[in-house]
Amino acid sequence: MNTVMRRLASLLCGLAALVALPAVGAQAPTAADSARLANYERREVMIPMRDGVKLHTFVFAPKDQQGALPFILTRTPYGIGGAAGSFITSYAELADERYIFVFQDIRGRFDSEGQFVMLRSPRNKKDPKAIDESTDTWDTIDWLLANVPRNNGRVGQLGVSYPGWLTVMSMLDPHPALKAVSPQASPASMFIGDDFHHNGAFRLAYGFEYVAMMESGKGMQRFPFDKVDNYSWHLENGPLSNIDRKYFKGERPTWNDFVSHPNFDAFWKREALAQYLDRVNVPTLNVGGWWDQEDFYGPLTIYQELEKHDTKGINYLVVGPWNHGAWRGASGQRLGNIDFGSATAPYFRRTIEAPWFAYWLKDKGTLTLAEATTFEAGANEWRQYDTWPPRKNVGPRRLYFHADGKLSFDPPKAGDPRPYDSYVSDPAKPVPYRARPILATFGPGSTWAQWLADDQRFVQDRPDVVAWETPVLENDVTIAGDIVARLMATTTGTDADWVVKLIDVYPEDHPKLGGYQFMVANEVLRGRFRSSYEHPEPIVAGKATEFKVGLHTQNYRFRKGHRIRVQIQSSWFPLIDRNPQTFVPNIFKANAADFRVATQRIYRSPTLSSYLQMSIVTSNPIVP
Repeated sequence: MNTVMRRLASLLCGLAALVALPAVGAQAPTAADSARLANYERREVMIPMRDGVKLHTFVFAPKDQQGALPFILTRTPYGIGGAAGSFITSYAELADERYIFVFQDIRGRFDSEGQFVMLRSPRNKKDPKAIDESTDTWDTIDWLLANVPRNNGRVGQLGVSYPGWLTVMSMLDPHPALKAVSPQASPASMFIGDDFHHNGAFRLAYGFEYVAMMESGKGMQRFPFDKVDNYSWHLENGPLSNIDRKYFKGERPTWNDFVSHPNFDAFWKREALAQYLDRVNVPTLNVGGWWDQEDFYGPLTIYQELEKHDTKGINYLVVGPWNHGAWRGASGQRLGNIDFGSATAPYFRRTIEAPWFAYWLKDKGTLTLAEATTFEAGANEWRQYDTWPPRKNVGPRRLYFHADGKLSFDPPKAGDPRPYDSYVSDPAKPVPYRARPILATFGPGSTWAQWLADDQRFVQDRPDVVAWETPVLENDVTIAGDIVARLMATTTGTDADWVVKLIDVYPEDHPKLGGYQFMVANEVLRGRFRSSYEHPEPIVAGKATEFKVGLHTQNYRFRKGHRIRVQIQSSWFPLIDRNPQTFVPNIFKANAADFRVATQRIYRSPTLSSYLQMSIVTSNPIVP
C-alpha cells in the first residue's frame, strides 16, 4: 500500500472511529480499493463563494477518463481528509461506474473559510446578499462546470447524516445542472424526531457530546470524560443546568439554543424541513435504516413531504436493516447479534444506487426501481411497494394490554377489579437505555451504533418497567406501515416521559438467540407535549389522560414460534435527559429540588384501554 493510500486509510478509519458516522465509510481498504484509488487523480482547490469566502475542495477525476463525465458531489462538516477517500470503499460501485468525485468542507469547517453555523437555516431570499448551504452548493457547481475539464454538465449529490441534510438544502433551490440527489439519513426536525430531541424529550448523551465535538474549533474534539460509565457521569452531574456552568460556560452556541428554546418555537420551526419541501424538481432517492440510532425520522419525513408534491413520479425511498449509514459499509448483514441473512449494503449500492445515478446522470439503462423498496426483517427479504406506507393488502390492528402481562388482539373485558398496571419512577434511579457500563457515544470502543439491537432482557426485572406479551405465535405476523401506541395513563406528578418499545421475543430453543428480546421499534414522548409542541401543559395529577406515542414505521415479520412484547417505562438514561416529573417551564433550568418520585398507572379496561396499533399485512393470518 503506497503512502497516499495509507494516509487516506488512516484518516478514513480515524474519522469513523471518532464520530461513529459512516457517512464517509468505515471499512478497511482492500487491494481492489488500492487499484481503484490509483486510477484517480486528485486536485485540491479553494472554490470562491459569492461573498468571497473560499471553500476547501478535493476533485478526483479518473486518469483513464474516456469522454465527458458527470460529477458526484458530497459536502461535509466532518473533514474531507477522510471523506475524500470514501469513494474507494463506500462509493466503490459509483467509482467503478466512473464519475468525477468532489468532496468539500462546508463553510467554517476544517480548511474552509467563513463562519460555521450548525444546520444553518435557509436564507431570506429577499436579501440579495444572504447566503446559506443552497447558495454555497450553487456556487460550487457553477465553479466546477467552468473549471473542471471534460464534464458533461450534470451533477449528482449524496451524503449521509449531516451531509444528507446538506443534500436536501441543495435541492430546495437547485442549480440547473443538479440532476439527481440522494439525501441519506438526513435529519428533518431536531425537535420532533432526529438527533437532538424526540417528541420534545432531549437526547442528552448524543446532544452533549455532539455539541462538544463540533463547536470546540474548526475540527472535531471528543469530550474528555473522566468515567467509563456515561450513565454514572451524567447522573452525578445532576440537572441539565449544571452542564453549561461546569463545561461549556456559555461558549457553545448550540447548547445555548437548547437552553433558550425548550419548546417548538420559531427557532426550531425555522430549521424543520417540512415547510420547505413543497416541490420535487430533482429526482430524489431517500435512504434510511430501520435501526438508525440517530436519524430515522428524517428520511421517512422527507420522502412523505416530497410525495405530496411529486407530480413527476421521481421521488423514491429505500429503507434497509441498517443503523446510521450502514449501507455505506462493507456488509450490512449483521447488526449486533442480529443476522439479516445477506450482505444488504453492497446489494443496495450495486443494484439500486449505482444504476439510479447512472440513469439520471448518464442516460444509462432503464429505471425499473419501485417507488418504495424496503427490507422486511424477520423474513429477511426485500419488498417493493408503489408508496410508503403501503395502502394495499394492509390493515390496522390493535394489540391490547391485559391483566397478568398479557397482550392480545382481543380488547379487554369488564370486571377486572384492578384494571391497570403501575410502577414507581424515580429520577434518582433512571432506567438505563442499555446495559452498563454505557460507553461514550463517540470514542474508542463505542458500540453506540448497534444499541438498538441490544437484548432488552437487561431491564425486564426492574420494578420501574412494565411489559405485556402475546402467547407463542401460531402464524407469522407481518407489519408494513405505521405503529402508534395509545396509552391511557395517570401519574402522581405533573409531567412524565413515556417510553414505548415493540419487541420480538425469540423462542427459548432458538439455537443462537434463545429468549432474545430484539427491539423492533421504539420511541419516547415527553408528556407535557402530548397536545402541542409549541405550548406545553402540565399533566393533571391522578387524572386518566391519553398519550399517543408514534413508533414511526416498520416492515417486519414476527415469525411463528416467537412472541410479541410491548414494554413501557418513564426514563431512558442517559439517552434521554431525566424528566423532573414536576412541571417546570424549562427543564434545562430545573434544579435538584424539582426532581420527584412519581407513581405511573397504565390502564387496560374497556373504557380506558391501552394498546399498540400496527399496520398488518392482511394476507398473513393473525392467530396469536
